[in-house]
Amino acid sequence: MTTDPKKRVVLKLSGEALAGEVGYGIDTDIMDAISQQIEEIVQLGTQVSVVVGGGNIWRGADASKQGMDRASADYMGMLATVMNALALQDMLEKYGVDTRVQTAIEMQQVAEPYIRRRAIRHLEKGRVVIFAGGTGNPFFSTDTTAALRAAEIEASVILLAKGKVDAVYDSDPLQNEDALKFSHLKYLDVLNNNLGVMDSTAASLCMDNSIPIIVFGLSQRGNIKKAVLGEKIGTLID
Repeated sequence: MTTDPKKRVVLKLSGEALAGEVGYGIDTDIMDAISQQIEEIVQLGTQVSVVVGGGNIWRGADASKQGMDRASADYMGMLATVMNALALQDMLEKYGVDTRVQTAIEMQQVAEPYIRRRAIRHLEKGRVVIFAGGTGNPFFSTDTTAALRAAEIEASVILLAKGKVDAVYDSDPLQNEDALKFSHLKYLDVLNNNLGVMDSTAASLCMDNSIPIIVFGLSQRGNIKKAVLGEKIGTLID
């Protein structure tokens, strides 16, 4: 896939990727490295939006399995994504990147409410827009948020950055050293084979709106830029 660097992209960052080896909280070194890579693609003229997860702070699905009300657990997860978004905004602005955080749940003291036209205008002005608070609804993952926002802002691609793996495999490569790595998949391959790339709602939304997904690892510096430039890394899903 050849990607025009001047197109509009959605970068999806999992909360786990922000936690580093510790597995919890925010690793400032990783946040710094990610911010530098985002600054690089902004310099290319790419319109960059970011969707952040919250699993490094709180996982609603895990809490609900332990008996907590699922809706309450998911709302707490949405708040965790806001914390990550504010941390990323602070780091990006240290590198001179003009940034706006928009939340699906209104909290005007710390961020703008999500307004589609305003988000697009920020992107057109070269600002990075960080979408926090998920979709604003429980029972939906931040992968679904990435797919939804990509459709709404007419993004050309979703860059699905992973913290522990570098592509899509037929089984967990951390558990199975013989796991088969895929360089290219169709949306239906992901859905029918339950490959665990993203939840089925997100994958279906991408398929229905013809939004390609590039799954790659964050561990190698420069991968975000490579993905934007269309270099063959990770797995392309289209």
